Amino acid sequence: MSLYPQDSRKMVAVLPPVIPPAIIQTLPTPAPSSNLLSTDLTQNRIEVSSSFQGAKVVVYGAVVESRDQPSDIVVVVSGPRASMRLIRKVQVAGLWLNSRPVVFEGAPGFYMAASSQPLDKITGFSNRRRLGLGVDYIAMDTPRDTKIVTRYGVRDVVVNSLEDDYLEWRQAVTRLKQKSSLYSDNPFGVRFVDRNLFRAEIDLPSDAPIGTYKAEVWLFRDGEPVSYSAKLLRVEKVGFERFIYDTAHRRPWLYGIVSALICIGLGLGASRIFRRG
Repeated sequence: MSLYPQDSRKMVAVLPPVIPPAIIQTLPTPAPSSNLLSTDLTQNRIEVSSSFQGAKVVVYGAVVESRDQPSDIVVVVSGPRASMRLIRKVQVAGLWLNSRPVVFEGAPGFYMAASSQPLDKITGFSNRRRLGLGVDYIAMDTPRDTKIVTRYGVRDVVVNSLEDDYLEWRQAVTRLKQKSSLYSDNPFGVRFVDRNLFRAEIDLPSDAPIGTYKAEVWLFRDGEPVSYSAKLLRVEKVGFERFIYDTAHRRPWLYGIVSALICIGLGLGASRIFRRG
Protein backbone atom coordinates (compact mmCIF):
# COMPACT_ATOMS: atom_id res chain seq x y z
CA MET A 1 0.00 0.00 0.00
CA SER A 2 1.57 3.27 -1.10
CA LEU A 3 1.35 6.78 0.23
CA TYR A 4 2.17 9.74 -2.03
CA PRO A 5 2.98 12.95 -0.11
CA GLN A 6 2.88 16.47 -1.41
CA ASP A 7 6.59 16.82 -0.66
CA SER A 8 9.42 14.71 0.61
CA ARG A 9 8.89 15.60 4.28
CA LYS A 10 5.16 15.04 4.93
CA MET A 11 2.57 12.33 4.50
CA VAL A 12 -0.66 13.17 2.69
CA ALA A 13 -3.11 15.20 4.84
CA VAL A 14 -1.38 14.53 8.14
CA LEU A 15 -3.80 14.99 11.00
CA PRO A 16 -2.84 17.12 14.01
CA PRO A 17 -1.08 15.15 16.75
CA VAL A 18 -3.40 13.64 19.28
CA ILE A 19 -1.05 11.16 20.94
CA PRO A 20 2.59 11.29 21.96
CA PRO A 21 5.07 9.61 19.62
CA ALA A 22 5.38 6.35 21.52
CA ILE A 23 4.38 2.76 20.91
CA ILE A 24 0.84 2.20 22.13
CA GLN A 25 0.16 -1.13 23.76
CA THR A 26 -2.91 -2.13 25.72
CA LEU A 27 -2.48 -3.53 29.18
CA PRO A 28 -4.55 -6.41 30.59
CA THR A 29 -8.11 -5.41 31.29
CA PRO A 30 -8.56 -4.55 34.97
CA ALA A 31 -10.47 -7.17 36.92
CA PRO A 32 -13.47 -5.59 38.67
CA SER A 33 -14.46 -6.66 42.14
CA SER A 34 -17.84 -7.85 40.83
CA ASN A 35 -19.30 -8.37 37.41
CA LEU A 36 -21.82 -5.62 36.79
CA LEU A 37 -22.41 -6.35 33.10
CA SER A 38 -24.45 -8.92 31.21
CA THR A 39 -23.85 -8.72 27.45
CA ASP A 40 -24.39 -10.71 24.25
CA LEU A 41 -24.48 -10.42 20.45
CA THR A 42 -27.44 -10.86 18.11
CA GLN A 43 -25.25 -13.28 16.14
CA ASN A 44 -21.91 -14.90 16.84
CA ARG A 45 -21.22 -16.06 13.30
CA ILE A 46 -21.44 -14.21 9.99
CA GLU A 47 -21.32 -16.14 6.73
CA VAL A 48 -19.60 -14.50 3.77
CA SER A 49 -20.47 -15.60 0.22
CA SER A 50 -20.12 -14.02 -3.22
CA SER A 51 -23.30 -12.02 -2.60
CA PHE A 52 -22.19 -10.65 0.79
CA GLN A 53 -22.98 -6.92 1.04
CA GLY A 54 -22.05 -6.35 4.66
CA ALA A 55 -23.77 -7.14 7.92
CA LYS A 56 -25.13 -5.48 11.02
CA VAL A 57 -24.33 -6.87 14.47
CA VAL A 58 -26.04 -5.60 17.60
CA VAL A 59 -24.21 -5.67 20.92
CA TYR A 60 -26.71 -5.49 23.76
CA GLY A 61 -26.69 -5.92 27.48
CA ALA A 62 -27.70 -4.72 30.90
CA VAL A 63 -26.10 -3.12 33.92
CA VAL A 64 -26.89 -5.68 36.60
CA GLU A 65 -26.51 -3.49 39.66
CA SER A 66 -28.81 -0.49 39.62
CA ARG A 67 -27.42 2.78 40.94
CA ASP A 68 -28.57 6.35 41.00
CA GLN A 69 -25.18 7.59 39.76
CA PRO A 70 -24.89 7.76 35.95
CA SER A 71 -23.10 5.01 34.05
CA ASP A 72 -21.32 5.14 30.69
CA ILE A 73 -20.86 2.26 28.28
CA VAL A 74 -18.06 1.84 25.73
CA VAL A 75 -18.25 -0.92 23.11
CA VAL A 76 -15.22 -1.86 20.99
CA VAL A 77 -15.37 -4.43 18.19
CA SER A 78 -12.02 -5.27 16.62
CA GLY A 79 -10.09 -7.95 14.75
CA PRO A 80 -8.49 -9.85 13.24
CA ARG A 81 -4.95 -8.53 13.49
CA ALA A 82 -2.70 -8.58 10.43
CA SER A 83 0.37 -6.85 9.04
CA MET A 84 0.06 -3.67 7.00
CA ARG A 85 2.88 -2.52 4.72
CA LEU A 86 3.33 1.18 3.97
CA ILE A 87 5.68 3.14 1.72
CA ARG A 88 5.89 6.77 0.73
CA LYS A 89 7.51 8.70 -2.09
CA VAL A 90 10.74 10.60 -1.32
CA GLN A 91 12.74 12.84 -3.61
CA VAL A 92 16.36 11.78 -4.12
CA ALA A 93 18.58 13.71 -6.53
CA GLY A 94 15.54 15.02 -8.38
CA LEU A 95 13.93 11.57 -8.65
CA TRP A 96 10.86 10.33 -6.80
CA LEU A 97 11.61 6.93 -5.25
CA ASN A 98 9.85 4.60 -2.85
CA SER A 99 10.99 4.92 0.74
CA ARG A 100 11.95 2.00 2.90
CA PRO A 101 8.71 0.13 3.72
CA VAL A 102 7.28 0.25 7.23
CA VAL A 103 5.25 -2.71 8.45
CA PHE A 104 2.73 -2.47 11.27
CA GLU A 105 2.49 -6.07 12.43
CA GLY A 106 -0.43 -5.90 14.84
CA ALA A 107 -2.90 -3.48 13.28
CA PRO A 108 -6.49 -4.81 13.52
CA GLY A 109 -8.23 -5.31 10.20
CA PHE A 110 -11.44 -3.82 11.62
CA TYR A 111 -12.03 -1.48 14.55
CA MET A 112 -15.10 0.36 15.77
CA ALA A 113 -15.58 2.12 19.09
CA ALA A 114 -19.10 3.10 20.14
CA SER A 115 -19.91 4.94 23.35
CA SER A 116 -22.80 6.51 25.20
CA GLN A 117 -21.11 9.93 24.89
CA PRO A 118 -17.76 11.19 23.54
CA LEU A 119 -14.86 9.21 24.98
CA ASP A 120 -13.05 12.27 26.31
CA LYS A 121 -16.10 12.99 28.48
CA ILE A 122 -16.28 9.41 29.77
CA THR A 123 -12.70 8.91 30.91
CA GLY A 124 -9.27 10.49 30.83
CA PHE A 125 -6.39 10.14 28.40
CA SER A 126 -4.54 7.52 30.47
CA ASN A 127 -7.48 5.09 30.49
CA ARG A 128 -8.21 5.61 26.79
CA ARG A 129 -4.61 4.89 25.91
CA ARG A 130 -4.23 1.98 28.33
CA LEU A 131 -7.41 0.24 27.20
CA GLY A 132 -7.11 1.15 23.50
CA LEU A 133 -10.40 3.08 23.38
CA GLY A 134 -10.80 5.09 20.19
CA VAL A 135 -9.13 5.07 16.78
CA ASP A 136 -6.30 7.30 18.04
CA TYR A 137 -5.38 4.74 20.71
CA ILE A 138 -5.53 1.44 18.81
CA ALA A 139 -2.73 -0.89 19.88
CA MET A 140 -0.48 -1.88 16.98
CA ASP A 141 3.05 -3.26 16.81
CA THR A 142 5.65 -1.18 14.97
CA PRO A 143 9.26 -1.85 13.94
CA ARG A 144 11.79 -1.61 16.71
CA ASP A 145 15.55 -1.60 17.00
CA THR A 146 17.83 -2.87 19.74
CA LYS A 147 19.45 0.43 20.68
CA ILE A 148 19.88 0.80 24.44
CA VAL A 149 19.44 4.25 25.90
CA THR A 150 18.90 5.82 29.27
CA ARG A 151 15.67 7.78 29.44
CA TYR A 152 14.06 9.17 32.57
CA GLY A 153 16.68 7.35 34.59
CA VAL A 154 15.75 3.93 33.16
CA ARG A 155 18.16 1.83 31.10
CA ASP A 156 17.44 -0.88 28.52
CA VAL A 157 14.66 1.07 26.85
CA VAL A 158 13.80 -0.28 23.39
CA VAL A 159 13.41 2.74 21.15
CA ASN A 160 10.96 2.77 18.27
CA SER A 161 13.05 2.71 15.08
CA LEU A 162 10.62 5.15 13.41
CA GLU A 163 11.48 7.75 16.07
CA ASP A 164 10.03 11.17 15.15
CA ASP A 165 8.19 9.82 12.09
CA TYR A 166 6.20 7.31 14.13
CA LEU A 167 3.16 9.55 14.52
CA GLU A 168 2.93 10.26 10.78
CA TRP A 169 3.12 6.59 9.85
CA ARG A 170 0.57 5.64 12.48
CA GLN A 171 -1.86 8.32 11.31
CA ALA A 172 -1.43 7.04 7.77
CA VAL A 173 -2.57 3.58 8.88
CA THR A 174 -5.71 4.89 10.58
CA ARG A 175 -6.46 7.33 7.76
CA LEU A 176 -6.35 4.62 5.08
CA LYS A 177 -8.50 2.29 7.18
CA GLN A 178 -11.04 5.03 7.83
CA LYS A 179 -11.32 5.70 4.09
CA SER A 180 -12.21 2.01 3.64
CA SER A 181 -14.83 2.23 6.46
CA LEU A 182 -12.82 -0.30 8.47
CA TYR A 183 -11.96 2.07 11.35
CA SER A 184 -14.47 4.39 12.99
CA ASP A 185 -15.50 6.10 16.22
CA ASN A 186 -19.16 6.61 17.07
CA PRO A 187 -19.43 8.89 20.13
CA PHE A 188 -23.18 8.25 20.45
CA GLY A 189 -23.29 4.67 19.17
CA VAL A 190 -24.45 3.20 22.49
CA ARG A 191 -28.06 3.88 23.31
CA PHE A 192 -29.83 3.14 26.59
CA VAL A 193 -33.25 1.70 25.72
CA ASP A 194 -34.19 1.57 29.38
CA ARG A 195 -32.62 2.63 32.64
CA ASN A 196 -30.14 -0.27 32.66
CA LEU A 197 -30.54 -1.78 29.17
CA PHE A 198 -28.30 -0.67 26.31
CA ARG A 199 -27.52 -1.58 22.71
CA ALA A 200 -24.97 -0.67 20.03
CA GLU A 201 -25.19 -1.39 16.30
CA ILE A 202 -21.97 -2.39 14.52
CA ASP A 203 -21.86 -2.22 10.71
CA LEU A 204 -19.44 -4.62 9.04
CA PRO A 205 -18.59 -3.52 5.47
CA SER A 206 -18.54 -5.95 2.57
CA ASP A 207 -14.73 -6.05 2.59
CA ALA A 208 -14.46 -6.82 6.32
CA PRO A 209 -11.58 -9.27 6.84
CA ILE A 210 -12.20 -12.93 7.52
CA GLY A 211 -11.39 -14.17 11.00
CA THR A 212 -12.27 -13.88 14.68
CA TYR A 213 -13.43 -10.57 16.13
CA LYS A 214 -13.76 -9.56 19.77
CA ALA A 215 -16.64 -7.44 21.07
CA GLU A 216 -15.57 -5.75 24.30
CA VAL A 217 -17.83 -3.78 26.61
CA TRP A 218 -16.68 -1.50 29.43
CA LEU A 219 -18.80 0.03 32.16
CA PHE A 220 -17.46 3.37 33.42
CA ARG A 221 -18.43 5.26 36.54
CA ASP A 222 -16.82 8.49 37.64
CA GLY A 223 -14.33 8.16 34.80
CA GLU A 224 -13.04 4.73 35.85
CA PRO A 225 -13.75 1.25 34.39
CA VAL A 226 -15.66 -0.80 36.96
CA SER A 227 -16.74 -3.80 34.87
CA TYR A 228 -15.81 -5.54 31.63
CA SER A 229 -17.33 -8.14 29.32
CA ALA A 230 -16.15 -9.72 26.04
CA LYS A 231 -17.74 -11.88 23.35
CA LEU A 232 -16.29 -13.46 20.21
CA LEU A 233 -17.63 -13.00 16.70
CA ARG A 234 -16.62 -15.23 13.80
CA VAL A 235 -16.66 -13.98 10.19
CA GLU A 236 -16.05 -16.83 7.73
CA LYS A 237 -16.55 -17.73 4.12
CA VAL A 238 -19.07 -20.42 3.16
CA GLY A 239 -19.78 -22.55 0.11
CA PHE A 240 -17.43 -22.64 -2.87
CA GLU A 241 -15.80 -19.39 -1.76
CA ARG A 242 -14.72 -21.09 1.47
CA PHE A 243 -13.25 -24.01 -0.46
CA ILE A 244 -11.16 -21.66 -2.58
CA TYR A 245 -10.12 -19.60 0.45
CA ASP A 246 -9.09 -22.66 2.47
CA THR A 247 -7.19 -24.15 -0.46
CA ALA A 248 -5.30 -20.93 -1.12
CA HIS A 249 -4.25 -20.60 2.55
CA ARG A 250 -3.72 -24.24 3.54
CA ARG A 251 -2.46 -25.73 0.25
CA PRO A 252 -0.97 -22.82 -1.70
CA TRP A 253 1.04 -25.17 -3.94
CA LEU A 254 -2.14 -26.96 -5.06
CA TYR A 255 -3.95 -23.66 -5.53
CA GLY A 256 -1.08 -22.36 -7.68
CA ILE A 257 -0.96 -25.48 -9.86
CA VAL A 258 -4.73 -25.53 -10.44
CA SER A 259 -4.75 -21.79 -11.22
CA ALA A 260 -1.94 -22.24 -13.74
CA LEU A 261 -3.73 -25.16 -15.42
CA ILE A 262 -6.96 -23.16 -15.64
CA CYS A 263 -5.14 -20.22 -17.22
CA ILE A 264 -3.41 -22.52 -19.73
CA GLY A 265 -6.74 -24.16 -20.60
CA LEU A 266 -8.49 -20.82 -21.07
CA GLY A 267 -5.62 -19.58 -23.23
CA LEU A 268 -5.70 -22.64 -25.49
CA GLY A 269 -9.49 -22.45 -25.77
CA ALA A 270 -9.41 -18.76 -26.69
CA SER A 271 -6.71 -19.32 -29.29
CA ARG A 272 -8.78 -22.04 -30.99
CA ILE A 273 -11.90 -19.91 -31.03
CA PHE A 274 -10.16 -16.91 -32.56
CA ARG A 275 -8.26 -19.15 -35.00
CA ARG A 276 -11.53 -20.57 -36.32
CA GLY A 277 -12.91 -17.08 -36.70
